[in-house]
Amino acid sequence: MGSVTPYETAKGKRYRVRYRKPDNLQTDKRGFRTKREAELFLASVEVAKARGEFVQPADARETIGALGPPWLSNQSHLKPSSLRPLEIAWRLYVEPRWGVRKVSEIRHSDVQTWVSDLSRERGATTVLRVYGVLAAILDVAVKDRRLLSNPARGINLPRKTKKEHVYLTHDQVSALAIAAGDRGMLVLTLAYCGLRWGEAVGLRVKDLDMLRRRINVTVNAVEVGDRIEVGTPKTHKRRSVPFPALLSLPLAQQCEGKSGDDLVFSSRYGTHERRSHNGHGWFPAAVTAAGLPPITPHTLRHTAASLAVSAGANVKAVQRMLGHASASMTLDVYSDLFDDDLDAVAERLDQGLSHTVVGKLWASRADK
Repeated sequence: MGSVTPYETAKGKRYRVRYRKPDNLQTDKRGFRTKREAELFLASVEVAKARGEFVQPADARETIGALGPPWLSNQSHLKPSSLRPLEIAWRLYVEPRWGVRKVSEIRHSDVQTWVSDLSRERGATTVLRVYGVLAAILDVAVKDRRLLSNPARGINLPRKTKKEHVYLTHDQVSALAIAAGDRGMLVLTLAYCGLRWGEAVGLRVKDLDMLRRRINVTVNAVEVGDRIEVGTPKTHKRRSVPFPALLSLPLAQQCEGKSGDDLVFSSRYGTHERRSHNGHGWFPAAVTAAGLPPITPHTLRHTAASLAVSAGANVKAVQRMLGHASASMTLDVYSDLFDDDLDAVAERLDQGLSHTVVGKLWASRADK
């Protein structure tokens, strides 16, 4: 148990509280005007220690600017393409606003005001990512016993609006492939196999199984800033994707004169193809030449899902082709593609009901 002792100052009597921290080191706090204030503080310390909620004042004075870099360095388990947006969010938004603030000084209302102001200037995706960085840093502060609770949790956040998917028809895909010239085979592979852009441009000759007509998706080449990072597919799972028989010959021609480790869809310099940025590059030019509305290469992945469903593929087959983590994820992303299935279900149920006594009774009444 600690102790409360008085001492004299130029402004009169004050009280000092001596107590031991959970590590058994002795410390004190001075400046209490009354003995009761000092005793209440000492009691709160003892209760906090008993509950395991004691926060050392020095730890609570740590700034967000000091805690942010270690938090970022501990995100090394993320893929480079996922880590880079977090680094940008920290550098451009979180550190400038919160870097000098002590964790004990941050209030829930301060964070809410910041998020609300940011929402008026930036899109929901940016706001959610930026907020997530601050909240995650404060989560660690709570676990390290710098705070009792996270003031950033329970914030009213903007909602992301789901963008309507654009699906191309077979004829539109064909027109785009022709307009793409020597990159037409890349367009067809994206549209009929559902590969992600990084999976397609990272595809190697040895990843093609021409006898079984399968593409073995084993790597993902993602553009991170000005460099290409080659790693595992997005879900870390390899998969085998079938391709139409009509693509066999052009794919084989695409691989002529190349070794097993060479890229199937390399640039003119033998390097990975780059995404088009700001409406410039071969893909936007091909889209314009084909007379299509503005789309991105990812539209071709949506198109692959659409063409597969229209060909009779069930949700499980589409999931495996696209490499989604679960069939429920596929349904969430492409629920609109399965609306016709609901109509078919209703028709089959109607047929079953029509053969029952009740169904025949209603049918006879409808005929009158």
